[in-house]
Amino acid sequence: MTDVVVEAVGLRKSYSSLRGGRSWAVDGANLRVERGQVHGFLGPNGSGKTSTIRMLLGLSRADTGTMSLFGTTVPAHLPEVMARVGAVVESPRFSPGLTGRQNLLLLSRSVGVADTRVDEALHTVGLGDRGRHKYKGYSLGMRQRLAVAATLLRDPELLILDEPSNGLDPAGIRENREMIRSLAARGVTVLLSSHVLAEVQQVCTDVTILGRGRTIASGSVDELLAGGDGVRVVTTDPTLALSTLVEAGVAARLDGPALNATGTAPERISELLAGVGVWIKELTPERRDLESVFLELTAGEDLSAQQSAQQSAPTNGAA
Repeated sequence: MTDVVVEAVGLRKSYSSLRGGRSWAVDGANLRVERGQVHGFLGPNGSGKTSTIRMLLGLSRADTGTMSLFGTTVPAHLPEVMARVGAVVESPRFSPGLTGRQNLLLLSRSVGVADTRVDEALHTVGLGDRGRHKYKGYSLGMRQRLAVAATLLRDPELLILDEPSNGLDPAGIRENREMIRSLAARGVTVLLSSHVLAEVQQVCTDVTILGRGRTIASGSVDELLAGGDGVRVVTTDPTLALSTLVEAGVAARLDGPALNATGTAPERISELLAGVGVWIKELTPERRDLESVFLELTAGEDLSAQQSAQQSAPTNGAA
């Protein structure tokens, strides 16, 4: 059994633009998700995340590139593996006058799944006590969790979620985070597409970052964040403090009234500044986050121009 659950190599997808010619929604994207990962598929709106997912699921055709799910080439052999995949890419349609449980019962019986799976799925997504309430009274977060519950009826090995936190309030985002952690604890591999980098950092083990339709970084969250931890320093003389640290070989820069220094222990910074009579008013260790990593990786790239170009493409695959 392969440990690679999702693999895409060199994917490209274009659309006809309103001005003629082609706009590239995906332009050389690579993606590799291994069994057991909660894998964040990250990038700003318009970076090609949804387009890539739609191609993996056979909802859109790639111009070039190769894809596989569980080691099986898709879309050519997609029917062979789809029973092992659950996906929430677009909002499913539920009957507002029925309860959440009744909606899932209709689905389960239409695909020949035992009724007991409905209650198990509702419990897994945290709707065990809300399954008897009518769908029309559900909050946005509850509706999204019911959509996930629908994908769990067949007990999938891979769950693909496209922007599951969109439109949620803080409570809904927290509930969504807990649901994903619960699924991961059960052994479900999760591919999570999002542009909310801070939220993804809390739940994902690995990430792939897209920019302008192409992969610009991939690896474990710990690997991407490693080596960039720094220290924020506020002193009585920031100019002298900066020159002292730089002369000592410390990577440092001014950021307003403070200095940011990386690659050096706080006690060494304190020692260097005390030696020239600069007194420290604040010394705060800082750890890089995915947002800062993304900004570093995309520095100098005109992502906004790419987004504008993609927004002229059809809305069913340019997100």
